[in-house]
Amino acid sequence: MSVKETSGRRDTLPKRVLLLHTPRSYRTPAFIHAAEKVGIEVVKAIDMQEQLADYWNFPLGLNYSNIEKSIGAIRAYSEEHPLGAILAVDDSGTLLAAMVSKQLDLPHNSPEAALASRDKHRMRQILQYSSINSPRFELHTVDGELDAESLDSRAGSIDFPCVVKPLSLSGSRGVIRANNPLEFVSAVRRLGQIISNQFPGSSSWQFLVEDFISGFEVALEGILDDGKLTPLALFDKPDPLDGPFFEETIYITPSRLSQQSQKSIFDTVSIAAETLGLREGPVHAELRVNEEGPWLIELAGRSIGGLCSNTLRFASESSLEELILRQAFGMEFQSLNREYQASGVMMLPIPGAGIFKRVEGCEEGEAVPLIEKIEITARPNYSIKPLPEGDSYLGFIFARGQSPDEVEAALRAAQGKLRFVIAPELSVLQPQIMPN
Repeated sequence: MSVKETSGRRDTLPKRVLLLHTPRSYRTPAFIHAAEKVGIEVVKAIDMQEQLADYWNFPLGLNYSNIEKSIGAIRAYSEEHPLGAILAVDDSGTLLAAMVSKQLDLPHNSPEAALASRDKHRMRQILQYSSINSPRFELHTVDGELDAESLDSRAGSIDFPCVVKPLSLSGSRGVIRANNPLEFVSAVRRLGQIISNQFPGSSSWQFLVEDFISGFEVALEGILDDGKLTPLALFDKPDPLDGPFFEETIYITPSRLSQQSQKSIFDTVSIAAETLGLREGPVHAELRVNEEGPWLIELAGRSIGGLCSNTLRFASESSLEELILRQAFGMEFQSLNREYQASGVMMLPIPGAGIFKRVEGCEEGEAVPLIEKIEITARPNYSIKPLPEGDSYLGFIFARGQSPDEVEAALRAAQGKLRFVIAPELSVLQPQIMPN
């Protein structure tokens, strides 16, 4: 993989990276560890309310939604501490990273491409004119109350089954399948409540209605360098994702699809990235594969979320985060080839709303052959919610083995050992042990 510069020479850039993350980012420690390994200094900027940043005296506590003020703060910081790259750990920081990188003349995706990769409507608008398969869609606007007459009218013009989804929330939050008009009305009302809770005080909002695309779902992890896409891993998602909600569970690599299918998936993502204008850094794509070929569901200008990158190892035990940093700074790679072993991760879904207490059976789960570790990320005594309202998992199970089938079986066996203890909210009842 050659590394070409989009503006200036990368090998002369200061070895200092600014990570844009949120208080709930899982990936920040992995980037910090990778940066230490390759000799890059890390500076952290966190998305938070301005009054909290002042209270905690956090110099780069930024409100990402206030783009101009955030750009000003980063530019002021860079005058005394020159930056060599700006990386967004989550979707929330991709637009800010692109805009401030442009002003600082650092390698970057264009702001227009960054916006298209995080705004679902803008992405659909652009991709509908490409050669790839992309779902039909309609943009709906809500002003004021969701009255029954308006919802019934909208439902009457929709082809079912469909998928109702927000424009910008990530992790399948708010994404709901509807099979008929009654389910559509219910889904829109439920999404409206989620939007209201996320953005209080706003009476006007928009949502997408897309055709539901059947098929086997996969995720492609890749990295772009001067517009050239290099695939890093293709994950199978063996659990059906047919709704009504779309909570991901298992990722397995290498894929068990045919080489022809895998090439079609890579070509689809490559065309989509070019069409959206993405040229630099990591990409994470979600696709459905059926008799008509691959269908692009999502394409994000960032790497895989959660702790799922822990499943990936490259030459000399390099992590995905190390590859991303090396590409950003124009550093050499030994190899972009993934290890020969199969690997996988199970994201532990939240089985019900309440106060999370603990997970029992982790030792038994880790004793299952091929299981590397079980990492519980939910915080005890905090409120949790499943999809579509929730936006997190209880934790992750990791496995490695000789074949994808063995890895998948190990993940399912380990999950079967776990018992989740969740207490009802606003109740004095005893905690309940819920089945996984």
